[in-house]
Amino acid sequence: MSDLRELYQDVILEHSKAPRNYRELQNANHKAEGFNPLCGDHFTIYLDLEGDKVQDVSFQGSGCAISKASASMMTQSVKGKSKEEVERIFERFHKLVTGEGNGDREALGKLAVFAGVSEFPVRVKCATLAWHTLQAALDGKQEKITTE
Repeated sequence: MSDLRELYQDVILEHSKAPRNYRELQNANHKAEGFNPLCGDHFTIYLDLEGDKVQDVSFQGSGCAISKASASMMTQSVKGKSKEEVERIFERFHKLVTGEGNGDREALGKLAVFAGVSEFPVRVKCATLAWHTLQAALDGKQEKITTE
């Protein structure tokens, strides 16, 4: 089990140091800002939404390793998905990081590396900030999203 935990930590650190899709998306037609006042994490999520399908997604901002890795892996997971599929992934992810079941780890694929977050409740907001911000972007909300 400690080998698996170490692998998970390595994946999170890798995505934190070299986040995927970390850029302003020039052709974004939706965007939202999210902020975690507890630790200062701040991200902007950019979406190119065509109908109900996420054609492209990116993010910019700053945050701890968990929040940045979560944003990075989230962008990889939702690209090409419909709004409904994104909502299902987020629901599973949220259950996983809050300890409300296993979140269907198999369906989550690489996102399962965040399972250990449930052992640290204060870090759940770090792991879910980008996801809540993505949801706001999908819904076209203009106000800044906060974890408080």
